[in-house]
Amino acid sequence: MKKIIMAFIIVIIVGNGLIVTGFGSTVFQERNPVPLLVSAVKLHLSDMEYVQFAKTEKRVRFLSLNTTTNRYEVVKKWMGTKGWDFKEQMGSGLIFTKDGEDAVVEVKQYSKHYFVWEIQKTFYINT
Repeated sequence: MKKIIMAFIIVIIVGNGLIVTGFGSTVFQERNPVPLLVSAVKLHLSDMEYVQFAKTEKRVRFLSLNTTTNRYEVVKKWMGTKGWDFKEQMGSGLIFTKDGEDAVVEVKQYSKHYFVWEIQKTFYINT
């Protein structure tokens, strides 16, 4: 019985170590890291390109894997499915147009492996 308990404790310690080393930068960057940690795990365990992890009265936030090629292509594709056309990038903002109206998707590098993008909820609801 002691061997089973000891093996279980070792598995828990090693598992926690792997999570902290694999997702460490994600875990400790925001005030509440739980939604981002869950989203990072979802991204790695599925073939999804993005995961919505926060929704407030004003904004909707997504987490995506950071790839070396076509980094913001997932954002452009998502906005394209909502009828928005990519116009240009200004700093950390991607500007899209639709029916004479502009929408800015704010993008920030979250860690070496992830980036966060957010859009105002008014544009999200109208899409």
